[in-house]
Amino acid sequence: RAGIMTRQLCLAALVALLATPAAGFYLPGVAPTDYTKGTVLNAKVEALTSVRTQLPYEYYILPFCNQGVNMESQEALNLGEVLRGSRIYDTPYTFKLGYDETCKVLCRRKYDQQDIQAFALMIEEEYRSHFLLDNLPTAMSVFHETDDGETTKAYETGYPLGFVNTPVDEEGEEVAKEKQTETPKIFLFNHLRFTILYHEDPNRHGIRIVGFEVEPFSVKHKYMNQVDWKQCLNKMAGQGGHCNLNTCSKDKEVNLSAEPMLLSPDKKDSTEVVWTYDVHYKPSPIRWSTRWDAYLQSADDAQVHWFSILNSFMIVLFLSGLVAMIMVRTLRRDFQRYEQQDFLEEGQEETGWKLVHGDVFRPPIMAGWLSVLTGTGVQLAVSSFILMVFACFGFLSPANRGALMQAALFLFVFMGMFGGYTSARLFRMFKGNRWKSNGLWTAMLYPGTVFCIFFVLNLLIWGQKSSGAVPFGTLFALLCMWLGISTPLVLAGAYFGFRKQPIEHPVRTNQIPRQVPQTPWFVDGPLNIIVGGVLPFGAVFVEVFYVLSSIWLHQFYYLFGFLFLVLLILLLTCAEITIVMVYFQLCCEDYHWWWRSFLTSGCCSLYLFVYSIYYAFSKLQMARSVAFAVYMGYMLIISSSFFLITGAFGFLCTLFFVRKIYAAIKID
Repeated sequence: RAGIMTRQLCLAALVALLATPAAGFYLPGVAPTDYTKGTVLNAKVEALTSVRTQLPYEYYILPFCNQGVNMESQEALNLGEVLRGSRIYDTPYTFKLGYDETCKVLCRRKYDQQDIQAFALMIEEEYRSHFLLDNLPTAMSVFHETDDGETTKAYETGYPLGFVNTPVDEEGEEVAKEKQTETPKIFLFNHLRFTILYHEDPNRHGIRIVGFEVEPFSVKHKYMNQVDWKQCLNKMAGQGGHCNLNTCSKDKEVNLSAEPMLLSPDKKDSTEVVWTYDVHYKPSPIRWSTRWDAYLQSADDAQVHWFSILNSFMIVLFLSGLVAMIMVRTLRRDFQRYEQQDFLEEGQEETGWKLVHGDVFRPPIMAGWLSVLTGTGVQLAVSSFILMVFACFGFLSPANRGALMQAALFLFVFMGMFGGYTSARLFRMFKGNRWKSNGLWTAMLYPGTVFCIFFVLNLLIWGQKSSGAVPFGTLFALLCMWLGISTPLVLAGAYFGFRKQPIEHPVRTNQIPRQVPQTPWFVDGPLNIIVGGVLPFGAVFVEVFYVLSSIWLHQFYYLFGFLFLVLLILLLTCAEITIVMVYFQLCCEDYHWWWRSFLTSGCCSLYLFVYSIYYAFSKLQMARSVAFAVYMGYMLIISSSFFLITGAFGFLCTLFFVRKIYAAIKID
């Protein structure tokens, strides 16, 4: 009993360690910046993003104020940021650290009908702008009330470009578009109120920025006299008697009751817009090392998230233990029966899985393809495992934009040797001899398919003039990584794997294949494969929801510890379910188990793909057909990767199980 309690305490400690959010850790080399009072700070801006289109655009694709900005200069981006479609530019927004400033005039622009229509389209498609200050993204404050009556503050990254005043019915519900009698009004957010949170440590001479909040307003600015707008750039209205506005000044903030800035896309005359902003500073007890916590804990259903994961964890753990216990007891009874048969008369027939010992290791049809898919699955699994370990220790935090995708690409490329080695070992076990061809297929099949899908999607995105379109220089760099690094490593692994002695099976294979009797309906191939994917997907479907939300709803994901645990449970479940299904199949004297084991555990990827379609229709309101095509293309890539990882793991575990049980019995 003491031993059981010790194991339970160790397991609880492991769960607590892995479940800890990786928010307090940062990649070595990312150090805080200390500022002094009066330092002039310049805000940067990322791409415009929308949940409804999934197509990012450069900020200056719309005619925003750009006085004093070098439009040819961009901040250097890593590979992950380029693939995400991120483009970072300077902006004319400047802040004097520690000094509040009200109603600063950014610029005054006159827009023609085409410009107004561009703004209106972006607002209708719910595009958001994302500013950056000291590597912190700007965010709108959102307050949630807990069950205890306490109000908690969370962040919603970015701010909308404007809003659409949709008519509502008597019950307060939005009127459907086809039932609207008048055109909805579109308003532009042309005034921003920034609140910069700072932390000042008395033991250290310096100010650190720990928060960057924004509150947008729509204001139709009015002015009485002629104004020299060129002299008003980044000056407060009314300062020195210049740039006087009736709607706000250096002593008067913008009022919520002010007339909003209405956009009329049908108006042929030019529309004047005055862009302004406020800057306020607030001291904060938040330390620099925990300044990302408010961004990471922005989900209002965090408690449901944790409870659901723990619930799935316990259910799947119980079912896995139950299946394992049944299998152990059944196998022990089989071994006892076969040992007793050795002492019976020779004329008695063998029954069960022992009867197919002469065919169970017969190479399957398309054995080369099975070895190629398994090798690719091992390459993906090893790279994913290392990626999860780094993420759990906080080396891939949100402070390093694009680091997760960049690390995933490099790890897959450099783990090619594992894929080639596994593929060649299996290929030689299947009596294959063309190891070079096998290695080339392992190096080319999955990356080539993914690259072709990615290239087609990139053309569609490029046709929409989105910044999400990867430049051809980056595509060439990806090709060089694939053909210049990954392929040679796969071939090197295949060379070493094929040179080793082939895997010896515990029993000999008969020259003449045995006829397979008709199997019961519940052991039928397609039914077994489809049913076998239910339980593994049940282990991860809650986590799948949050991962999809982080990808497609532009939310931060930080529970890598729990994700790591869930993936371990997934692989354990895949192995157990596949072993049970193959055991039933062998008991029915059907020895064609090779492909069945791969497809049974990999079938959970089919449920993942189907669930992603449901998620698209229930959570995402795609405004463009291209956006839906991009979503389906990327989910096809993710589901295929999931299929290869789970299929390879289930197949290798089943191979180990089959070898063990046939090595444990006496064959004449």
